[in-house]
Amino acid sequence: MLIPVRCWSCGKVIAHKYEEYQNALAEGKDAGEVLDDLGFNLYCCRRMFVGHIDLIDEVAPFSIDRQQ
Repeated sequence: MLIPVRCWSCGKVIAHKYEEYQNALAEGKDAGEVLDDLGFNLYCCRRMFVGHIDLIDEVAPFSIDRQQ
């Protein structure tokens, strides 16, 4: 699904940094260093990024950009 807007444990807003996190990982950077650079030092916020699995394509297989 989509990344939650806030961390489930501490309530810090996290969703606005998810795309930046994904782009840095695609460039080959270390996940821990990226999370440090983004300002996520608490383990609860870090686990929200590291443990997230993007399932939106499996849950909603019919989208506008798929033409038949």
